[in-house]
Amino acid sequence: MLEKGKIGSSQLTILVILYTLGDSILVLPSIVASEAEQDGWVSGIIGVAIAPLLVIFLYDALRKRYPDSTLVEYSQKILGKWLGIAVSLLFVSYFFITTATYLSEIGDFMKSQIMPDTPIQVIMILFMSVVLMAARLGLEPLVRSAEIFFPFVVLLVSTLIILLLPEIKFQNLQPVGEGGLKQVIRGSIPFIVFPFIEPVAILMILPFVSQKDRIRKSLFVGQFLAGSVLIIITMLAILVLGSESTARQNYPIYMLAKKINIADFMTRLEAILAIIWFITIFIRFSLFFYVTVLGLAQTLKLQDYRPLIFPFGILLIAFTLIMTPNIVHYNEFISEIWPFYAMTFGFLLPLLLLLIAKVQKKDGPN
Repeated sequence: MLEKGKIGSSQLTILVILYTLGDSILVLPSIVASEAEQDGWVSGIIGVAIAPLLVIFLYDALRKRYPDSTLVEYSQKILGKWLGIAVSLLFVSYFFITTATYLSEIGDFMKSQIMPDTPIQVIMILFMSVVLMAARLGLEPLVRSAEIFFPFVVLLVSTLIILLLPEIKFQNLQPVGEGGLKQVIRGSIPFIVFPFIEPVAILMILPFVSQKDRIRKSLFVGQFLAGSVLIIITMLAILVLGSESTARQNYPIYMLAKKINIADFMTRLEAILAIIWFITIFIRFSLFFYVTVLGLAQTLKLQDYRPLIFPFGILLIAFTLIMTPNIVHYNEFISEIWPFYAMTFGFLLPLLLLLIAKVQKKDGPN
């Protein structure tokens, strides 16, 4: 096994909370509001009610069947050597492309909101250097860093919500259900895909959890808590900005934080949101990059994944700049193509693997 580290169930819960929030805390309200308008919060409730149950039972069933194997390892056990290698490489490519979308978001956010005069390549290189260090240190240090950051995220999210309460306008939620059920369901799709189904990378680290009997509970608690936060954030964006303004903004929650004004003394506290997002996107980004190099090393039967880290880091920066030449292209890609792409790798392929394994009756109980 290339990774020798072990993590506990409570550490897994914290990791799940932070990576589920990930980039979603900044970009999800805009995507949901563009589909469901003022009913975006209803779409969020539907998403949180459906997605964790579907994802957790599927992932836990695969984990129980292959408790000591990662996703790419049991893909080869289920499908055989050559087809298994092909599917493993597809998963690795998905991890890599997903990581590129995070790097693109980081570059665009920093360039457009915080450091407009800094070349986007410099921003990407600086952030990538931290992620490379995290991947090189391995899973345990990454999870310990999540533990350290977690109380700060809780404090900052609570502070942001409390400070925004005076700015809410309940008329922004009206009329409820104007677009009908179809609109609400359409809005729930990104709420299901981006926070819950996209991070199929978790299947790459479940073999390293020491308390196997608590994995399902850790996954459920982590996803439910993070999903609840995303519902609150989406509702706040609509309550304060309105659904039209939320849908128009690339980063509505960052704009939301600019609205905070306590007696003309506490103003422009968008740094609170920026810090929250930097922490959560770092955890999600680092996890996906780590499983990219780990998955490729396991597929190619290498002795160590670390030699792949630096070349893949350079490749990722170049690929990101080619994949997302501008924010308009990126937004179209994310809204029109990405949900189906992520659903394929995050749900449909794992489901297919489970069904084939059950038919073959391999490696574990039915």
